[in-house]
Amino acid sequence: MEEYNAKLRVRDWAEEDRPREKLMIKGVNALSDAELLAIIIGSGNKGETVVELSQRILQTANNDLNQLGKFSVKHLISNFKGIGEAKAIGIVAALELGKRRKASEITGKKAIKTSRDTYDFFYPILCDLYYEEFWVLFLNRSFGIIDKMKIGQGGISEVLVDTKLIYKGALERLATSIVLCHNHPSGNICPSKQDDEITMRIKQGLELLDMSLTDHIVLSDGKYYSYADEERI
Repeated sequence: MEEYNAKLRVRDWAEEDRPREKLMIKGVNALSDAELLAIIIGSGNKGETVVELSQRILQTANNDLNQLGKFSVKHLISNFKGIGEAKAIGIVAALELGKRRKASEITGKKAIKTSRDTYDFFYPILCDLYYEEFWVLFLNRSFGIIDKMKIGQGGISEVLVDTKLIYKGALERLATSIVLCHNHPSGNICPSKQDDEITMRIKQGLELLDMSLTDHIVLSDGKYYSYADEERI
């Protein structure tokens, strides 16, 4: 039994193989996702080293960090021995920081020129949600981003949108055009009849204000639908 436990102790590994020491010696890019996760978790359990525990957590998420980002604190605690509240919160917080870093990088570009730009901008905000949210980007004449605003939040399959908030926001920000975006948690990116109706209603309302609707993106995890690309606006 002593020999078995000794095999599992990370401190008994060669220094260059321990996650923290490996980072210091070889740099952060030399670490695998499991090793980075191991540094966040800190320790394993009686049957697994911290790296083995991290590998198992990642395997449960199909080795996909986006999918891991969907795991809640409660899910992590319930499904992985050795993961308590503090460790689970650390994992969720670290992944959220990664999402916010990505969002900051996209925001720094300051211009929306393609449907992919819109998708990249909103993906970190909407990708992990199990309910729908409806957002708008306010743009200037050069399609630079003036501001973003959440218009509505709903259930799994629909969200109520108050168009007056969109028009008011656009006028206050002196926008010349806007881009709409909402998510479909179901994974089906095909617009619904309600999506079509709200898109046309907002487009017509903006035209009365001498503004334009540049695009409406429906996104899910890893894919999206663009009204502009489909020539529907």
